[in-house]
Amino acid sequence: MKNNMKFILPILIPLIILLLPSSSFGIEGLTLVEQRVIAIFVMAALCWVLEPIPIYATSLLIIVLELLIISDQGLWFTKFESPELGELISYKVIMGTFASPIIMLFLGGFFLAIAATKYRLDINLARVLLKPFGQNPKYVMLGLMIITAVFSMFMSNTATTAMMLSILTPVLALFSQDDLGKVAFALSVPVAANIGGIGTPIGTPPNAVALKYLVDENSISFGEWMIFGVPFVILMLAIAWFFLIALFPASIKEINLNIKGRFLKTPKAITVYVTFIVTILLWLMGGLHGMNSYVVALIPVAVFSMFKIITKEDLKKISWDVLWLVSGGIALGVALDKSGLAKNAIDAIPFAGLHPLLLIAGASLLCLLMANFMSHTATANLLLPLVAALGASMHGLLPYGGEVVLILAVTFAASLGMSLPISTPPNALAFASGHVETKQMAKVGGVLGIVGLLVTYVMLFILNQMEFI
Repeated sequence: MKNNMKFILPILIPLIILLLPSSSFGIEGLTLVEQRVIAIFVMAALCWVLEPIPIYATSLLIIVLELLIISDQGLWFTKFESPELGELISYKVIMGTFASPIIMLFLGGFFLAIAATKYRLDINLARVLLKPFGQNPKYVMLGLMIITAVFSMFMSNTATTAMMLSILTPVLALFSQDDLGKVAFALSVPVAANIGGIGTPIGTPPNAVALKYLVDENSISFGEWMIFGVPFVILMLAIAWFFLIALFPASIKEINLNIKGRFLKTPKAITVYVTFIVTILLWLMGGLHGMNSYVVALIPVAVFSMFKIITKEDLKKISWDVLWLVSGGIALGVALDKSGLAKNAIDAIPFAGLHPLLLIAGASLLCLLMANFMSHTATANLLLPLVAALGASMHGLLPYGGEVVLILAVTFAASLGMSLPISTPPNALAFASGHVETKQMAKVGGVLGIVGLLVTYVMLFILNQMEFI
């Protein structure tokens, strides 16, 4: 019965919403288009939470339903000519979400990650970067966390975690069965991967979703994101490291990491190294050359394809599900915005009587709670359109840069949801290693999530005062 409800609810409840009169929602003047968008939103929320179908399939379903029932080229019986029923959205706008600049940014990041793995740049960098940390367990763990976080800024958090856990496997075998240090090491990798993804716009899908709403006067470049993203990652890594070694102290006194390998010197490998460095430098120096992050992201796509570094077989390894997931979230935001539903919903709630800081804290806490129980990207897809509309509606009430602070606080909160094995793929991989219990993960993830939010508020407040945002 429980499994049947997972399939029935996402279909039944949106259908009921479509059949209800608009006055049932308590929002005066709700149009037919807005009512259809509500039905799609509820369907998406239920599917992302209950997962009766894969979460990327939910995103595809969002786009197809929007094309069928709220676009100007939809099913014949869904169209109307009365302006009172709302304005249908251009099908080109909805389909354009598949080729959004944000999708291109992630595609460039995937090409870099696949090339780095294929030519062993990731393993060799880990081997070189871990050497300075010696053999003391706590410093070896710090090295692992730093490298994991750095890789997660430019690679998939899941791929980074899988790679680092494979390096860590022989190390974990050195610990005795009851040595708590083993738990600290096993947890350090997913924690660092989750935190590290916050450092750059391509580090994790919620960042890409946030970029959709950081436009015009609120626009943030790749380098500007890193100005606050990287210090946040550094501070949170330090806090996480101290917390892990205090909570799970290691009994052994020495660890010997033996990572074998060497940098390849073939023409293709050198092309990968040069392209990797050039792309990152161009991302960081956007103000000098005039290209935005989205244009720069296509350089590795062109170079790696032209020199056959990424082949058609490699293209199959790209996380297309992530790209579809993000594009579905963008499409949901487009529907909420173009239909006027987001603005009307925000206008119907008396936010004017609430303090802006209370709104920021409330929205980010809600996001953190949701992100612990469902996909981080799905959480961002659901909340950020409403948060962006909320920020725009309070333009006169929020302080300078308040809209950006609100969006970033919620975005960071999405990546800080890491209390359970189901919270994020890196957590699931660490739990699958068999060295971590759910209660241990919950304790670490819960504390770091709350502390991370507090750090977010403080850092964003300081940067806001300095007029960086």
